[in-house]
Amino acid sequence: MIIKVCGMRDAENIRAVEQIGVDWIGFIFWQDSPRYVKQINSRAGIIPDYPSLKDGNDEIQCHRDVKRVGVFVDDMPQNIVTRVFNFKLDIIQLHGSENTVMIDNLRRTLDPDIKAGIKIIKALNISTLEDVEKTREYEGHVDYFLFDTKTLCKGGSGEKFNWSLLNAYNGNVPFLLSGGIGPDDVDVVKAFKHPMFVGIDLNSRFETAPAVKDVDLIKKFISQL
Repeated sequence: MIIKVCGMRDAENIRAVEQIGVDWIGFIFWQDSPRYVKQINSRAGIIPDYPSLKDGNDEIQCHRDVKRVGVFVDDMPQNIVTRVFNFKLDIIQLHGSENTVMIDNLRRTLDPDIKAGIKIIKALNISTLEDVEKTREYEGHVDYFLFDTKTLCKGGSGEKFNWSLLNAYNGNVPFLLSGGIGPDDVDVVKAFKHPMFVGIDLNSRFETAPAVKDVDLIKKFISQL
């Protein structure tokens, strides 16, 4: 099972989380998010702005097995391309109303010249069966779906949706579950069955503050899955 921890920003916290068995770490590039990761100027150009970075240590070196996911909401393609390059992203998560033409063009721009083999996740907010049906238009254009709770805050809401709605999903794109998964949901996650279910997204319910994750809580949760 893929374990994605999203909404990371603090350098020391990132280093701690990537040591406990997570697969993907998510960085949010939507300015309205309390977990927004901005960029700052430096002598070397534009670098990631991680609050706990020390002088002379401009770059976070993630464990080689941990993939970096950039989360974007209806952003301009050039902004996405810039962040893929500057943050060395492996995966793009699109959490807005991005269409398939934009997605295909973005992939062609990035692969292979900027990031060979880059993967694309399309996040879909679910509250009805009609929302599940929207997956059809993205089949063949994305590598994963991420099913989240339909709210105004575009992720990190701490709210769940009715996972049984996903029984209606019969596509061939693998998906991750998101939306309010917390420390007490081990049994619920283990009980969920679907042939295309491949992972979970953890965020606000494992935080001590926005963008600061409780490492011990995540470690315990993973060990119980």
